[in-house]
Formats: sequence, C-alpha cells, structure tokens
Amino acid sequence: MQPYEHIVKYYECDRMGIVHHSNYVRFMEEARVDWMDQLGYGFDKMEAEGVVSPVTAISCNYKSPSTFKDVISIDVKVAGMTAVRISFDYTMKVKDKVVCLASSTHCFLENGRLVMMEERFPELYKKIKEL
Repeated sequence: MQPYEHIVKYYECDRMGIVHHSNYVRFMEEARVDWMDQLGYGFDKMEAEGVVSPVTAISCNYKSPSTFKDVISIDVKVAGMTAVRISFDYTMKVKDKVVCLASSTHCFLENGRLVMMEERFPELYKKIKEL
C-alpha cells in the first residue's frame, strides 16, 4: 500500500503558524479513505450498499509540529481486526521526521446493527486479513 500524502493548507494552521491539532484527525480520515480505495473497495461503495463505518476510538500522539505547505506522508497499517471492528495505526511524517503517531478503531453498521465483515464483505475481509 502506498502512503497517502497531504499538503498542509494555510487554513489548517493556527496563529502560531503550525497545523492545529484537530486537523490530524481529518488527515487520518483522508488516509484511511485512500487506503480503502487502494484495496479496490472504497467507503463510497460500502456506503452505497448501506454499510457505514463510524469511529469508536481515536488517539493522537503529536511528536513535532508541521506547517503550511509541508507534505505529510501518512502510512496506514491495520493494527487489528475482529469480526466487527478494525483498528488502524497511522505514522505521519514530514520528510523523515515523524510529526504524529495515531490510531483509530471503527465498527461497521448496517441499519444501526453491527455487521460481521467476513460474512457481509468476504473478499474485502480476506484482503485485509492478508495484509
């Protein structure tokens, strides 16, 4: 899987000229959506089939500031997967410097009920498990 790259926009920076901490959660989402697209089964396709994937937990550990026009490379890895949840780890770097280490956990819902990924999306489940 290829890392996702985000170019920091001016409006994502605070008065001190550094990326506001809240934006890293958005960068995680951009990278996760791109990761799913690279697998060939994007969230848009999943949602068109009636399944959503809400965040159930999130964590960010900020290591170094990033600033306007920095290119943040975001590596997404599966940290764990159960029948109804998936967890991701994110390593965000500017050049070779780590700026943020983060994680998120998600479930899958259809009509408000938990979805068993292996049953509902067997090919996607297999691809993810192979990673």
